[in-house]
Amino acid sequence: MSRPPAVTADEAGAAPRSRTTAAAAEHLRPTLKFLTVGGLVFLFDAALYNLLVFWDPSAGWGEGLMHGHPLTAKLLTIAVASCLTYLGNRLWTFGDRPRPRTGRSIMLFVLVNLIAAGLQLGCLGFSRYVLGLDSVLADNIAGTFIGQIVSTTFRYVTYGRYVFPRGR
Repeated sequence: MSRPPAVTADEAGAAPRSRTTAAAAEHLRPTLKFLTVGGLVFLFDAALYNLLVFWDPSAGWGEGLMHGHPLTAKLLTIAVASCLTYLGNRLWTFGDRPRPRTGRSIMLFVLVNLIAAGLQLGCLGFSRYVLGLDSVLADNIAGTFIGQIVSTTFRYVTYGRYVFPRGR
C-alpha cells in the first residue's frame, strides 16, 4: 500500500496564503477604482453642499440660501453625486463586468442610493436636530465626512453584489 507524500508545514500554509493573495489581488483594483470615483464625487458633493448652505451670492460666506434647509440641500447634492457615481462605477470601476439589464441595474442602483442617502441624511440630521450643531465644521463632519464613510461602505458592498454583479 503506498502512502501519500508527506506535506510539510510550509506547503500546508502556502495554499491558504495563495488564496488570500489571489483574493486580495482580485479585489484591490476595483476597490481602488471605487475609492477614486467616490473620492472625486465626495469633493464635488462637499463643495456643492457648502455652496448651497454656507454661501450667499450677495453676502458671501456665512448663511447661504439653503442654511435653514440642510437636509434638502444634502439630498440635492446626493442626487447629483449619485448620477456621477453611477457613471463612474458603471464605466470604469465595474466596466469589465457584463452589462446587466439596464433597467434592473438602474432600479437597484436607485434603491441602494436611496438607502445610502438615508444613512447619510441620518448622520446630518442627528448632528443638526439632536445635537443642535449647525456650524460649517459640524455639518461637514457629520453629513459629509461620517455620513459619506457610512454610505460609501454600504454602497461598495451592494454595488459589487447587486448593481454590477459578475456574470452568473
